[in-house]
Amino acid sequence: MFIKAINPRSFLKKILFFCFVFLVGFAVYFLPALRSLPALSLFQNHSAMGNSNQQRLDFLQSFGWEVCEEPLEIVSVIIPEKFGKVYESYNEIQQMQGFDLKKFQGKEVRRYTYEVTNYPQQKKYIRANLLICKGKIIGGDICSIYVKNGFMHGFQYPKKEQSPTPLCRTAPSIQDSHNNPR
Repeated sequence: MFIKAINPRSFLKKILFFCFVFLVGFAVYFLPALRSLPALSLFQNHSAMGNSNQQRLDFLQSFGWEVCEEPLEIVSVIIPEKFGKVYESYNEIQQMQGFDLKKFQGKEVRRYTYEVTNYPQQKKYIRANLLICKGKIIGGDICSIYVKNGFMHGFQYPKKEQSPTPLCRTAPSIQDSHNNPR
């Protein structure tokens, strides 16, 4: 008889990875609608620095996003040396924002994920992802992790503005768990 033990942490990491891949794939599906939008140069008025948590919060707030003060997740990500369809499509979203991940192919970057609390008409399951390399913001997205109506787009705040009440929950100390892996 063959018995295999499953490590809950590695299983959770795999689930989160597949959710991220699903969201990027979902964005690929809707990318033709995004291609019809004019290219945006959103970052001409931003220093795009992301060394500190306050700089990252200020960056997101400059677009109108309200997020919980502490990141939900901080992970290292390696930008692939060669882009497949999914990364090409994701990079198109970045290019529309004035970023280009091709400059960082093969490099390790940090992804900071924050909970968004003021997305119009959706109060839960929205995340802001910031990609940071050597203290600078090099890209990112706003996405829904809700399966039924998932989406992904750049940092630009949607035109239909709404001011829902912030829904911050106290997250476990992500920094502590990231700095002390088990």
